[in-house]
Amino acid sequence: MELKGFEFVIGSMVTLRELETHPGFCVYTKGAARDSVKDIVGVQFRNLATVGGSLYGRFGFSDVLTFFLALDTQVELYHAGRVSLEEFSGMPKDRDILVRVIVKKHSLACTYLAHRNTRTDFPVLACALSVDEREGKIVVGARPSKAVMWKMTSEEAKKLREGKLTDGEKEAMFERVSGETVLGSNMRASREYREHLLGVLMERGLDALNQEAQGGEQA
Repeated sequence: MELKGFEFVIGSMVTLRELETHPGFCVYTKGAARDSVKDIVGVQFRNLATVGGSLYGRFGFSDVLTFFLALDTQVELYHAGRVSLEEFSGMPKDRDILVRVIVKKHSLACTYLAHRNTRTDFPVLACALSVDEREGKIVVGARPSKAVMWKMTSEEAKKLREGKLTDGEKEAMFERVSGETVLGSNMRASREYREHLLGVLMERGLDALNQEAQGGEQA
């Protein structure tokens, strides 16, 4: 895993533990990279599980897919070349090989939140939020289908960058995302419980980004 120009290049065999402890990437993501993997089973498992394997499977419970969708992420495939992670997540599974993951650097603020019934269990619901100089994203994972990404309006992203997002605008954003996100039930949680969690996680994430922007302005 290395920084090349304005891109983080992450080989497919980089482990989740390396992702969790990489100082440059953790600083860039404001600790969200660490937060996205720190509760995946245990350190021994994260020393073996890889970033490439986590993304290639496109699992519904994947913290890693949810987190990387919130960034400006591409995957490089042996045959198909570079494609955006959003496009890759919707592609049918085939026998192509995921070679590496590329994350483009921007002036980024992001956060990752998830709820688990027990600390090292699969997430009941996960939510990653990000905003940079181009756009804002909200990603909902473990719904229990694979993660989906929604983009903020240009006005919402602008206000969030400036730390001026109002409670009414947060509520409107939640109503739009919840109305367009299909949530389901499984052995871990009901659809109704996930709907409640989505509101909680989105509010916490938006508040964190709003407050971070306000702190940056004051500094």
